[in-house]
Amino acid sequence: MALFSSSSSSTTTFAIALFTLFLIGSSSAQLSENFYAKKCPKVLSAVKSVVQSAVAKEPRMGGSLLRLFFHDCFVNGCDGSVLLDGPSSEKTAPPNNNSLRGYEVIDAIKSKVEAICPGIVSCADITAIAARDSVNILGGPFWKVKLGRRDSKTGFFQLASSGVLPGPSSSLSTLISNFKDQGLSTKDMVALSGAHTIGKARCATYGSRIYTEKNIDSLFAKARQKNCPSNSNGTPKDNNVAPLDFKTPNHFDNSYYKNLINKKGLLHSDQVLFDGGSTDSLVTAYSNNQKAFESDFVTAMIKMGNIKPLTGSNGEIRRQCRSPN
Repeated sequence: MALFSSSSSSTTTFAIALFTLFLIGSSSAQLSENFYAKKCPKVLSAVKSVVQSAVAKEPRMGGSLLRLFFHDCFVNGCDGSVLLDGPSSEKTAPPNNNSLRGYEVIDAIKSKVEAICPGIVSCADITAIAARDSVNILGGPFWKVKLGRRDSKTGFFQLASSGVLPGPSSSLSTLISNFKDQGLSTKDMVALSGAHTIGKARCATYGSRIYTEKNIDSLFAKARQKNCPSNSNGTPKDNNVAPLDFKTPNHFDNSYYKNLINKKGLLHSDQVLFDGGSTDSLVTAYSNNQKAFESDFVTAMIKMGNIKPLTGSNGEIRRQCRSPN
């Protein structure tokens, strides 16, 4: 069977493919690593100084800021909508309520940036830079963040509540599907899951796993149970935390994947990545090669940062990240 049935059809196919690539790339193409080079040349150092201070005070904040960016991008694109207060706030959606943290750090960054470049830098871009700096400060890779996003004028409570955000009890198929819906591959998903090499999780998110699941190291489960009693549901102990990576909780490395191979993933959604399924080989590869993990993580972060950005005259540059202008 011929690859193309005729020269005219091949031309048409090529034209359609080219047009599709243009549509996919048109918004992200407007983002640039040098977007603020002339308009606000000190923005990167301003962001980093605040993040550095916050992470030095509480290393967990690095994981929190990284997660904030992820939850922003997965709900209608990387538009700073997750930062808004008010009736349609994503902050109060079930996946985010009493869970997302770091808003006050973003406020502090915004205040510092507004002092040097008023009305220039978006909250969406600040969130993206802060995520990169968090990874780098905790020993992870550095990459150039593409910038030029603008801020949404509203939050998307219903969308944030609709299941677009993967949860701690997600199955492997759900994780793959959630990421695919955002234009991210299974490899991107496994690499981005490695963000759980830093940060902490609440007892409410892992309690069921450490008491009921079989694919967990028994000593690891018992150690976690000390701080997360089986009758904690609905009590203040639900908010007790444990490191997502018990080996190197404050260092960005590939220990997360080594933990999975040893059945020491904290969340159900962590351990499903290595449980006899299609992603086992990627987990093994990353556990053996930190450079490969970091390279794929950076690629996936850049791809995620390109999800539906508001550019040009769309959206606005908020004066305060918690409210539209």
